[in-house]
Amino acid sequence: MENKQTILIVDDALINVLVLSACLEDTYNIIYTTSSRECLKLANTKPLPDLILLDIIMPEIDGHEVLRQLKINSKTRPIPVIFVTQKDLIEDEEMGLEMGAADYITKPFNLPVVQARVDTHSTLKAHSDLLKKLVSEQSAKVRKYEKEYKRLFNK
Repeated sequence: MENKQTILIVDDALINVLVLSACLEDTYNIIYTTSSRECLKLANTKPLPDLILLDIIMPEIDGHEVLRQLKINSKTRPIPVIFVTQKDLIEDEEMGLEMGAADYITKPFNLPVVQARVDTHSTLKAHSDLLKKLVSEQSAKVRKYEKEYKRLFNK
């Protein structure tokens, strides 16, 4: 069985969720919600999503606040978030990127662009996860060898 990355799509308009899902489902596992509050729950549920596509204009909690909450939580901070929104002013995009969004896609969707950006950020996330794993494994080996060295040489 393939080990696909998981994309969480968050948009209050179900049609947008369905369009994005159809674009990405061949390559990724898709989970979705039309609720900001549910997004925060799903983002904290194992297995954690590898990437979040998040609308900014949401009825309960706007996407900016959702992103802020994701970035202050150590568990969800590493998850890349791509804003997908109708807010198409340069200032909106700058604000989103300054807040920590990995990318910014405006509606209406250009599906090849969506696919390319999701692929890029998914690849970056996979490489980052692999590097963290390798560093952790090597650090554990170094600690083991340091402990053995100290035991052997009483240092």
